[in-house]
Amino acid sequence: MVQTATLPGPVGEKKLEKKPIKFSNLLLGAGLNMFEVTTLGQPLEVVKTTMAAHRGDGFGSALGRIWSRGGVLGFYQGLIPWAWIEASTKGAVLLFVASEAEFYARRAGANEFGGGIIGGITGGVAQAYATMGFCTCMKTVEITKHKMAAAGVKPPSTFATFMDIYRKEGIRGINKGVNAVAIRQMTNWGSRFGLSRLAEGWIRTATGKADSDKLSTAEKILASGLGGGLSAWNQPIEVIRVEMQSKKEDPNRPKKMTVGNTFRYIYANNGIKGLYRGVAPRIGLGVWQTICMVAFGDMAKTYVEKLTGDSVTAKH
Repeated sequence: MVQTATLPGPVGEKKLEKKPIKFSNLLLGAGLNMFEVTTLGQPLEVVKTTMAAHRGDGFGSALGRIWSRGGVLGFYQGLIPWAWIEASTKGAVLLFVASEAEFYARRAGANEFGGGIIGGITGGVAQAYATMGFCTCMKTVEITKHKMAAAGVKPPSTFATFMDIYRKEGIRGINKGVNAVAIRQMTNWGSRFGLSRLAEGWIRTATGKADSDKLSTAEKILASGLGGGLSAWNQPIEVIRVEMQSKKEDPNRPKKMTVGNTFRYIYANNGIKGLYRGVAPRIGLGVWQTICMVAFGDMAKTYVEKLTGDSVTAKH
């Protein structure tokens, strides 16, 4: 059983409390993430990754490239098992680490808003190094590797590809680009949290609602959608991550790729536009994630509470 820690505060002030991690919260997060990625999430991820890897492609040509890799199934490359592993574990990692980081930040004197941002940033970095590094790497490999079938050679399975990279490059090989993933997650969670709260303030001002009044589902979707969409400002980090993890062959690419030399390589070849390739499907992905977490969250919450007999306290 998880213990709840409290810290005494001045008389009349609410005690600082570390929220317990409940199984029902973890189940809700994993379920919503699995639903999101299995429906529109992975197709949008594939389009985003394809455009980031083939920066000369427009949206239409990227769709054509993906379709040529297997029709509808081409849009789900990397779903099994890598996207499923990522979706089912990243929520738990975020919840555990963010909860701890927020508690200690508040104890050190941060306010609720600042503590939440620190928790989100710390949780995002933990996500990257714990599960998302090798999952995003393997998803990118699956999406960008050359079509060996065109040469009459049967393509290796996803696990054969994984083991081949591991034998040749070890842990570093399957975690290639993990530093870029960490930067993306850190800036993404920090900015998404802050921008969503800012949008909520705008909505409350426009509708005349007090801070204690609950926002409607449509208003929560709007606020979170704005936060998710505007947090795509860090798309250059995502393009760098894709390039570092890509199996695309180019003799001009740096042999030992870092965040810095990959940035210079992309900028020299494709300019500023190249660094923002795939931003449109990424914004779409952020909106879809918001709809799943907010609009479907209440329905999923009711189901999980019936299944586990435990009240869900996680925010969505």
